[in-house]
Amino acid sequence: MLPDLPLALAGVVLVTAQFLAALPWLWAVDPKGFKSAVQNPQTLAYAVGGLVAAGAAVGAFLRYKGDPVSLVWNGRYLYGSLLHLQLIIDLFLVMPALLVRVWPKGGAVAFAAFRESCRQPMFWLVTIGSFCLIWLSVVIPYFTFGDDYKMMKQIGFDIVMLSAVLFGVLASSMSISEEIEGRTAVTLMSKPVNRRQFLIGKYLGIVMACFVMAMLLNWTLTHALRAQREFDQINNAADPADPLGAPTEKVVDPMTFEAQRTVVPPFQAAVPGTTGKLIARGAGLWFSDALAHSFGVVLGFGQVLILVAVASALATRLTFVVNIVICLLVYFLGNLAPVIVEATRQAQGGGAATGLIGFLGKLFDVLLPSLESFNMGRAIIRESPLPLWQFGTYVVTVLGYSLIYTTIALLVGLLLFEDRDLA
Repeated sequence: MLPDLPLALAGVVLVTAQFLAALPWLWAVDPKGFKSAVQNPQTLAYAVGGLVAAGAAVGAFLRYKGDPVSLVWNGRYLYGSLLHLQLIIDLFLVMPALLVRVWPKGGAVAFAAFRESCRQPMFWLVTIGSFCLIWLSVVIPYFTFGDDYKMMKQIGFDIVMLSAVLFGVLASSMSISEEIEGRTAVTLMSKPVNRRQFLIGKYLGIVMACFVMAMLLNWTLTHALRAQREFDQINNAADPADPLGAPTEKVVDPMTFEAQRTVVPPFQAAVPGTTGKLIARGAGLWFSDALAHSFGVVLGFGQVLILVAVASALATRLTFVVNIVICLLVYFLGNLAPVIVEATRQAQGGGAATGLIGFLGKLFDVLLPSLESFNMGRAIIRESPLPLWQFGTYVVTVLGYSLIYTTIALLVGLLLFEDRDLA
């Protein structure tokens, strides 16, 4: 049975959104064919007709699935999840292309490094291993008396951050060092590419690969956090203002619920019809969770920016093994230095040993990045709820700090690289 006009219009809007998200895929597969197709009116007419037909089919599905709870579920876990994954893949395709447009020479180096990084088996090994760890954390008993959701959320953000750090440090240490030692850099420098473009381009390419990995794991983490609530009913939570949510509420994630008030209304306003708005509501709920979790992923990604910059700078002079050891020291001391300073401050009068430890802690705290600032734990494990947009301001501030330290590390790397004899 054909759907009525509001359902058909809702289906066309939903299908069009998915189609627009798929356009970068079509462009990446065949850029010349895509350009000629866009300029061909007949092809555009076929595309519009296909969208109308697909929208009518989706409208018939919406009419068949008339249950509001079922529609919201499908909009959240099928439509919204798939659209989110498509946007991540669009990011995967568009980022290097835009960088080449803005910075042709250095962008070409970055694009080559990005493509090389994503083709490495290590990239997919780390991604799949982290994927398995995130889902394993769903069934681990934490024995936290009702705070298992918070504990799993903290572990999930740590897994995303550590996975990106592990791959980024290994990739930059190996790629830059091997190109310099293997004399590949000499061939590259014979082209119109200078050392600054080579080093920064390599760094940006590897960081883009790390960012794509973090976004893929964020998509997985969003699924896993919802599954954890369903798996362990003591952590099951629902929005009190949501009439379609679960009737009981144990643990509430205030940041996701606050994001819903901002994200869900525009999604519902974009789709006509009552039934279509239910699908749009489900998609808005998914992107609300994804937005709230993205703040934690971006906060942890500041550590990735800094440590990959340190590894890239050291790779211009040091071997792979020495580089990895130094990066590990920077990571551990950057996280422990603020703790050491606070502990020695509270233990004043403990003797010469305490004074020496306090002096070293202050020295490391000044020279090394304060990686403790990128920890998501204080935003998750707290008594009072943290406003989402206030937390977003903090994330932007801390990310700015990481960019400053990243710039300093890359400048040191350029100084080390300028005096390196590539021949």
